[in-house]
Amino acid sequence: MSRSLTVALLGGGTVGAQVARLIASSAADLEQRVGASLILTAVAVREPGKVREGVPAELISADAMAVATSGVDIVVELIGGIEPARSLILAAMAAGSSVVTANKALLAADGATLHEAAAKHGVDLYFEASVAGAIPLLRPLRESLAGDRVTKVMGIVNGTTNFMLSKMDEEGADYDEVFAEAAELGYLEADPSLDVDGHDAAAKAAILAELAFHTKVTLDDVYCEGISKVTAADIRAAQQMGFVIKLLAVAEIKGDNEGVIVRVHPSMVPRDHPLASVRGAFNAVFIEAESAGQMMFYGRGAGGAPTASAVLGDVVAAARNRLTGGRGPGQSTYSKLVPLPIGDAMTRYYVNLDVADRPGVLAGIAAAFANNGVSIQVVRQDGHGDEAGLLVRTHLARDADLRATVDQLRELANVKRVVGVMRVEGEAGE
Repeated sequence: MSRSLTVALLGGGTVGAQVARLIASSAADLEQRVGASLILTAVAVREPGKVREGVPAELISADAMAVATSGVDIVVELIGGIEPARSLILAAMAAGSSVVTANKALLAADGATLHEAAAKHGVDLYFEASVAGAIPLLRPLRESLAGDRVTKVMGIVNGTTNFMLSKMDEEGADYDEVFAEAAELGYLEADPSLDVDGHDAAAKAAILAELAFHTKVTLDDVYCEGISKVTAADIRAAQQMGFVIKLLAVAEIKGDNEGVIVRVHPSMVPRDHPLASVRGAFNAVFIEAESAGQMMFYGRGAGGAPTASAVLGDVVAAARNRLTGGRGPGQSTYSKLVPLPIGDAMTRYYVNLDVADRPGVLAGIAAAFANNGVSIQVVRQDGHGDEAGLLVRTHLARDADLRATVDQLRELANVKRVVGVMRVEGEAGE
């Protein structure tokens, strides 16, 4: 007689309903993969009277804490946010349940507490679905690349902003237009600032950095800048120079283990870089490791079915461990690298200037760059009459020095306006 393992869900929204449906519709396949049948015992929700397709009415409960502490083999947390999710997860672990979660905000803010509780109670904590939806990304970082030294992680981890920037690039639309379209299509979070101000991507960047570099990284360590200031003029300038604009999450080790820098901001990417071809609501993450070299993970980063797929993968892993008495990998933060400010990062800048069209202007601008130790790579000028447009792209320099250069440019009499400033990531052909 086959053994059974019990599963309870905290949250019955889009993803939770898909997980419940998959547990039922794929029961035979899951039993073969796990070596035991998975029995869904309860689904905790805020509105028990609401009909949820794929969720049996008899499993619905309004008492999330009772479900969390029911002693099932695996509790799946899909509520999101910090509280009550944290309290429910900790209570579930104390009751002996392994936990699967997609809660990027909680993991980025206080993942250490969850990992410590999992170790204390001898249970698993899996969270593949917290970053990049169905893309198998965290497990390769935690396991497949555990014997290598990852030096940089760079990627598109928010599908909504990628959809918006893709529209601006392809159709010449401005920010307000694509924001309205994203809202109409239901792509934006209930709080749109989580997407457009970069907070969603920043939480994912913290999780990726912690796994990649074996060091503690929280949301507070991530520099965060959103896309709301990206203009149609920035898009056109990028096109003229052979670039495309993406909201990137970048995590990297500085120098010889001097520290780790984690940042989220709009960036110009060369059109022949692998990340440049990622369009619409898709996600992609580019990883660089000493021995493995460069690799990219690509796929759907959000949505009920893709996220549920990642959740079920974690459920299967946790279930197998329950059968064998083993445990999955815990938190690995032995490196203890110091989080460094973005000012210490080595970056490139694009600067778009409106300047007076008269002799000596370019020399004064070049002097501002030289005064701050920044080397100019490319200058493009156009315009006639009393005004001219000047596009400048720099070589690698300290981000703090580049920002100081821009501040100095704003003070020059011949610079009428700094139209746009953006970081440039990746060299053509990388």
